[in-house]
Amino acid sequence: MSRPVSGFRPDSPTSETANRRWWDAETSQYHREHGAFLGTDTVGGEFVWCPEGLHEGDAHLLGDVSGRDVLEVGCGSAPCSRWLVSAGARAVGLDLSRQMLGRGLAAMTSDLTRTPLVQAGAEHLPFADHSFDVVCSAFGAIPFVADSARVMREVARVLRPGGRWVFAVNHPMRWAFPDDPGPPGLTVSIPYFDRSPYVEVDDTGEVTYVEHHRTIGDRVREIRAAGLLLDDIVEPEWPEWLEQEWGQWSPLRGQYFPGTAIFCCSLPGDDRVR
Repeated sequence: MSRPVSGFRPDSPTSETANRRWWDAETSQYHREHGAFLGTDTVGGEFVWCPEGLHEGDAHLLGDVSGRDVLEVGCGSAPCSRWLVSAGARAVGLDLSRQMLGRGLAAMTSDLTRTPLVQAGAEHLPFADHSFDVVCSAFGAIPFVADSARVMREVARVLRPGGRWVFAVNHPMRWAFPDDPGPPGLTVSIPYFDRSPYVEVDDTGEVTYVEHHRTIGDRVREIRAAGLLLDDIVEPEWPEWLEQEWGQWSPLRGQYFPGTAIFCCSLPGDDRVR
């Protein structure tokens, strides 16, 4: 049984090990709850950016991916990577969890084209410099790494000049509110500027789950320090048609403040990715 603890800041290896084990253990339960919403078993996959249901087919945050080399960081069971392949991209999905990747392999048996999947962490991307036109992450990795600034540098390294980097995370302001989809989740209870991660440990004291917090300003500075340009921050509004709760995301909370922030970035250079 895991329990939350305070005052502990796990480093990168500890965070990576804990979260890999957590996602391996939770793969089946996660897909029972969210697989249909994400389109995991849809032929060709789906690309849903966030619990608000924003679909890449409508948002076009990545631009035209046809014929582009695309990397998805933290792909999970890879519905987004598979959708990118079905849209004409040469996409690769990367994730820490072998069980999540295995779920993706099982889901793509009916796809016209198999999507390559790689098991690795986001802080050390196993690709050569300038390998991709587009890199994306739909809630997949950034909240779970200790050194997100390193991830930004790694993405900048593997991008080609003019390439695009788009990633979705829990909206940083959500950190200040209880993790509750109901009325208790509307009252601030945690300092927004407290960057202590959320950590769970088991009965032996071993870390079993870690989620890291950065402010909006932190994210902007990490992006800029990596040599990337910040083009936009998308804050999806809660759609009228969506009544489903997802963890702390709910129609109630969605009326008052955003649950997701999507950072749209680019690497200076050739303006090839539009």
